Amino acid sequence: MKICDLTQFYSPVSGGVKRYVSEKVRHIRERTENDEHILIIPGERDEVITEERSRVYTIKSPLISRTSRYRILLRLEAIEEILMRERPDVIESGDPYQVAWKAVHSGAALRIPVVGFYHSHFPEAYIRTFRRYCGPYITEMFMDFSRRYIRSLYRRFERTLVPSPALGDLLASWGLENIVHLDLGVDAAVFQPQPSPRENVREEFNIPADRTLLLYVGRLAQEKNTHTLFAAFRELTRRAPRRFHLFVVGDGLQRPALLDLQRETGAVAWLDYCAEAPRLASIYRAADLFVHPGVQETFGLVTLEAQACGTPVIGIHGSYMDRIIHSDQTLWARENSPAALGAAIEEMSYEDLPKTGARASRRVVARYSWEQVFTRMFDLYADVIHNYLPRS
Repeated sequence: MKICDLTQFYSPVSGGVKRYVSEKVRHIRERTENDEHILIIPGERDEVITEERSRVYTIKSPLISRTSRYRILLRLEAIEEILMRERPDVIESGDPYQVAWKAVHSGAALRIPVVGFYHSHFPEAYIRTFRRYCGPYITEMFMDFSRRYIRSLYRRFERTLVPSPALGDLLASWGLENIVHLDLGVDAAVFQPQPSPRENVREEFNIPADRTLLLYVGRLAQEKNTHTLFAAFRELTRRAPRRFHLFVVGDGLQRPALLDLQRETGAVAWLDYCAEAPRLASIYRAADLFVHPGVQETFGLVTLEAQACGTPVIGIHGSYMDRIIHSDQTLWARENSPAALGAAIEEMSYEDLPKTGARASRRVVARYSWEQVFTRMFDLYADVIHNYLPRS
């Protein structure tokens, strides 16, 4: 079986989607004998990189963010040229914009089945801006457009994969009937508790040994709600000087706000990107508490990795991520505000964090693995290919 992933949500410093694709390629190499993988993404230049049973095609595309290094793929004819050359058995589209429409149309023309992975619930990324600046009437118009757009696009796929049952229920209420829930996974061989000294990481980043270390991993962006985290930490350092330290791994448009916080508090460590899974795992293990301020997450892969490493998570109730938290969420913030998040962090810091983290790690390792994810996914691919009827 030859599988083609096609997405714009991919850059040299991107997170969850890149991890998902990388783990799929690793599964093909280590767990299958004849499967192949093709990846088509935007890049700095036209290029193809060939490795064992996998090829990565980059299509020269303009940069839209210097921090996240995302690019917009406009040369859609190049996608079809690659698909015609490779003739994959199945195409998976990983974003909801023009590339998704090209995947649908090219798949139909070449008689290749196409599935869509709904990685990001993109209407939520814009809804607060509409509410703030446009009022309820325009906001409802936007939501109505979003519902019709998603229904029009995703009904054209053979299957729509979603990482959350609640998100699947929402899309079903919007009229989609081809939904399949599929969790993401974690590499338990890497992301696991280890007795290795956390002091090594703390010393490397000049983090005092007596501080409660809070960790955030992800993009610094409005849709990740990092401005709420920064405001909450600023208040925490005012109330309890020299008690907490914040370690941020990631970059994005809110980098200036992070650097301001670093200067103001003197209690922030920053690493713009971490590509190596073992090093990231050591950073998770060095933290006392992982803070995830997001309220728009469809899954929250970093929270799964943190828990697998034995680091408990604190956040804000109400996202699709709640269901993958395997410790008591009683102390989680009940509203999306700096005061609520700061209070939740402070209260959680008094708990027995190593005990909580160890319990969560055991549950995560028992329930999630990439092998389980891709075994089920590849069975789904095979079913889609076997039952594919080209649409006229």
